[in-house]
Amino acid sequence: MSTTNPLVSKVEEISKSASAVIFMKGTPQFPQCGFSARACQVLRAAGVQDLVGVDVLSDDPLWDALEQYTQWPTVPQIFIHGKFIGGCDIVSEMFERGELQEALNSVKS
Repeated sequence: MSTTNPLVSKVEEISKSASAVIFMKGTPQFPQCGFSARACQVLRAAGVQDLVGVDVLSDDPLWDALEQYTQWPTVPQIFIHGKFIGGCDIVSEMFERGELQEALNSVKS
């Protein structure tokens, strides 16, 4: 992928900085939308303790770079072990099927 935008590289770096990263409206402690709040609840229910949250509302250029990086137009956007998983609905469905827990417990080789 050509990264002419340095913020795209920053998004990639942040997404790989922890086992679970969420780009969201607000923070995990103070979500600013229902989908972001739900996604954080699901991640915590799956056992995530080191959730890294990035508030896209406070950084419009970073939000644009996030869209460019994932080709996904909405937030929240969740990354597990640096891999883009999807948004709130996808993570919720994965949790219900046990797939989220498996993804979190798998160690990236």
